[in-house]
Amino acid sequence: MDRKTLATYDHDAAAYAQEWHEQPTPVDLQDIVKRFFIRGGATVDIGCGSGREVGWLNANGFPATGVDASDGLLAEARKRYPAFTFAHAELPALSGIAAGAYDNVLCETVIMHLDGALIAPSVRRMLETVKPGGIFYLSWRVTEDADVRDPKGRLYAAFDASLVRAEMKAATLLFDEEVVSASSGKKIHRLVVRK
Repeated sequence: MDRKTLATYDHDAAAYAQEWHEQPTPVDLQDIVKRFFIRGGATVDIGCGSGREVGWLNANGFPATGVDASDGLLAEARKRYPAFTFAHAELPALSGIAAGAYDNVLCETVIMHLDGALIAPSVRRMLETVKPGGIFYLSWRVTEDADVRDPKGRLYAAFDASLVRAEMKAATLLFDEEVVSASSGKKIHRLVVRK
């Protein structure tokens, strides 16, 4: 994770958690999960933030844990969802997560906060955590032309979707779209593959 972005999330974790939980329900994401994820399968949300998706996943038949690089956001997740498990892990290493550990892997709008050189190894490592036959959902906020930082200092890396697809070439592509998110109102790219 980009250190400046991580520091921003740690410093303002409560405010970000409040903002995300007040956004419209991400029904588009939920519909994709219901369509492709293996119901009852072990699930992880990589970059879980304040735990919103972990809460929804568990309530809808996808037993999930969450991991994030921000200790501040993890504290918010544990406060909001004390019944669920949250752990510290950073991309690309994802220390503590074994290869083939999960039936379903969700990574919603996280990789754009990585330095460009870390995107490909991060995608490879996340795919590695998926069991054979399992599902990997990955999305990112689309930034055109060049990397930018928002007024709070968060990095939004500009990269082509072909970089991500190349790291998933051994998997079966099930879904690929670029849309405006129903929750954030931002342009995002989504991919779903079966390992």
